[in-house]
Amino acid sequence: MNSSIVLTLSLLALMFSAGLGSASWGFKLGREALKGITQPDTRPTNNLVGAKDSSNRREEVVMLKEEKIIINVKNTIINGGIAEKKTTKENSQKKTAKAKSSQDTKSKQSFPIVSSDAGIVLEVNDVRKWGNSLVLDVNLKNQGDRAVRFLYSFLNITDEQGRVLSASTEDLPGELPPNGRRYYGIITIPITLLDNAKELSLELTDYPAQKLNLKMSKIKID
Repeated sequence: MNSSIVLTLSLLALMFSAGLGSASWGFKLGREALKGITQPDTRPTNNLVGAKDSSNRREEVVMLKEEKIIINVKNTIINGGIAEKKTTKENSQKKTAKAKSSQDTKSKQSFPIVSSDAGIVLEVNDVRKWGNSLVLDVNLKNQGDRAVRFLYSFLNITDEQGRVLSASTEDLPGELPPNGRRYYGIITIPITLLDNAKELSLELTDYPAQKLNLKMSKIKID
C-alpha cells in the first residue's frame, strides 16, 4: 500500500510539472508572436474630436411644410412617381397651345388658289414637301371656245425677295382643249433653291401668242 501511494503521488507530480512547463512554454510563444501589435487608440478625447468635426460638417436640416408634403405625395401616387405642380404646368401648356393654334390659324392658307384669264383657269390645290422637292399640286381647265397651247418654259416662279426659281412640270397638257375638263399635274421646285423663302409668286402665259396672264402671289410654303 505504501509503495502504491508513493507511485501515484510521483505520477501526479510529474504530470503537474509537465503541465506547468507546457503552459509556460505556450505563454512564451504567444508573447513572441504578438510583438509589434498595438492596441487601438480608444481614448475618449479622440471620439469627441471626431464628433466635433462631424457636427461641423453636418448640413442644416430643412423642414418642409405639411401641406407641401401631402401635395407631393398625392402627385407622386397619381403620376407614377413624378411629382410636379400640375396646375402651373397645365396652365402653361394651355397658353402654349392657344398661342400655337392662333399662329397656325394666321399662317394657314386656304386652297385652292385660283387665277383665270379669257376662260382659262389655273388652280393651286396644295403645297407640300416631297423628298428634296417642294411640290405644287395644280390643275388647268379651258372654259373658252378655242384650244390653247402652253410652253411651260414660260412658267415664271419667284419668291418674296424677287428671286427667280427653276421649276419643272409633270402631267400638265401642252394643248388645253375647250371642254371645261380639269387637267391635273404638279410643279416641282428643288428645296435647295428656296433658301428660307416663305412665299411664292407664279405666272403662266400661252404660247406662242402670249396673250394670257395667269398670275397668283403670296403662295405660302413654310
